[in-house]
Amino acid sequence: MIGRIALGGGVAAAVVAGVGWGIARRLTAPVGPRTFDLTIRSVEHNNNGDLIVLDRTEQTTAPGIYNLWFEHGGWAQLSTKIIDCGPTHVARRITGVAPGLTPKAGDRASWSGIYYATPADGGLRVRDITIATPAGQCPAWRIDGDPSVWAIHIHGLGSTRAGTLRGVLAATELGYTSLVVSYRNTAEDPRVGNGRSTLGDTEMADVDEAIGYAVRRGARQVVLFGWSMGAAIALQLADQPRHDELIAGLVLDSPVLDWSEVIKTNCARSGLPATAGHLAIPWFTLHPLARAVGLPERIPLRSFDWTARAADLVTPILILHGTRDDSVPIGLSQALRDARPDLVTLEPFDAGHTLCWNADPDRWHKSVTSWLQSRVAR
Repeated sequence: MIGRIALGGGVAAAVVAGVGWGIARRLTAPVGPRTFDLTIRSVEHNNNGDLIVLDRTEQTTAPGIYNLWFEHGGWAQLSTKIIDCGPTHVARRITGVAPGLTPKAGDRASWSGIYYATPADGGLRVRDITIATPAGQCPAWRIDGDPSVWAIHIHGLGSTRAGTLRGVLAATELGYTSLVVSYRNTAEDPRVGNGRSTLGDTEMADVDEAIGYAVRRGARQVVLFGWSMGAAIALQLADQPRHDELIAGLVLDSPVLDWSEVIKTNCARSGLPATAGHLAIPWFTLHPLARAVGLPERIPLRSFDWTARAADLVTPILILHGTRDDSVPIGLSQALRDARPDLVTLEPFDAGHTLCWNADPDRWHKSVTSWLQSRVAR
């Protein structure tokens, strides 16, 4: 009997360990290809333009403006108007398409909040540059403005530079010089080791070099725009004493403020018990287990817990967060706002993860520009 109990306990421990290992592996996995999980049901034409008919889903019925990325290349921008096509389908009007693209029935596509594929699509004139980082040469876009005030735009986990162009428009209106940066182990950047993400821990060093680039070219004030994990990176950089007199503000969209809570939330979204997230934490924070996952070093998740570290904040922060975010819960942003109302302003949107701009571009833009005008002296 004792032997059976010991064996049973050993099997249970192995299962528990395996769950934690699997979660950690999945969260840090190298960037994979985009998933094209939507089928174009039909394309209709009328005097007001083209309508694209899609299956009725939570995404396709979301208010706001979005983009469809096509498996065979190209994109189509969609209007906010949703046209009812019966119980299983909806239509949305096409407001712009990539050159040479003609959407047709049967095409496979991917729904996205990345509205502008390139800076030119957003009416931005940029210079392509590279920034020397510990990981190698990282590509960046530079949009010139006031050489003394720079905005640095940091995309999130699994995203690309193009995702931050939604925020660049606000910085450009204010006359800032912008850097739209990248970092290691993303789709367009240097691959380090096995290509796994460290949830912002090592990536931070690459973005720090972008700050150095700006300072060497006259920056006296820097505003960091961070999206999701990019916000976690921005908060870590603002916490560096050497940047105390330099970083004037943080604009954070759907920010990761506590990785432990975010991991639990995503477990629940995937159909696992939220408590399964606890099983993954040692695989990030203990060196031998982190190495077993494929990480170069342990990740100090406690340093990324800003709900616990609220007293350490010194930089004014504007948070834009969706109430329907099922990846990074808005409750974390609300808790940080409540803990530091002197520094943190929260603007809630009826939107999902990193989709606040898409849900209401005008309000997002006005919220950001008004806040920066009031908090960042020039």
